[in-house]
Amino acid sequence: MKCPCCKHRDIGKIGTKHYYCRHCCIEFLVHRGKLALYEISEDGSVESLNDIFSEAELSGDQKWIHI
Repeated sequence: MKCPCCKHRDIGKIGTKHYYCRHCCIEFLVHRGKLALYEISEDGSVESLNDIFSEAELSGDQKWIHI
């Protein structure tokens, strides 16, 4: 599997369909064919990145998934 943001392969699984990229510090969740992206801040808080991507980018082409 590749990170949908940086395309790096250093991905860890932290839950059911919930992943973390160690390279760019992004958490992402795949649910019902849609992608939800979250940024981890230095203080440990989590902020959604979904508002900066279009609906098509979050649900359309999922070529980044290579299991």
